[in-house]
Amino acid sequence: MKPKNELQPIIDKIASADSPVGMDAVYVHALILDHLQTMNERIEQLEKEVKQLGQKE
Repeated sequence: MKPKNELQPIIDKIASADSPVGMDAVYVHALILDHLQTMNERIEQLEKEVKQLGQKE
C-alpha cells in the first residue's frame, strides 16, 4: 500500500472543504482510485501482448 504522501495529488483533486467526511474517507477513495488505475494499466499491457501474439500466428 502506498503512503498517503504519494497519493496527495489524488487527494487534492477529490478533497472538499465543504465535505462532511473526514480525510480518512478521502484517503481510502484515493487508494481505491490508485489501485484501479494500476489495474487499468496492467489490463492495457495484457491486451497489447495478446494482440501481438495474435499477429504472430
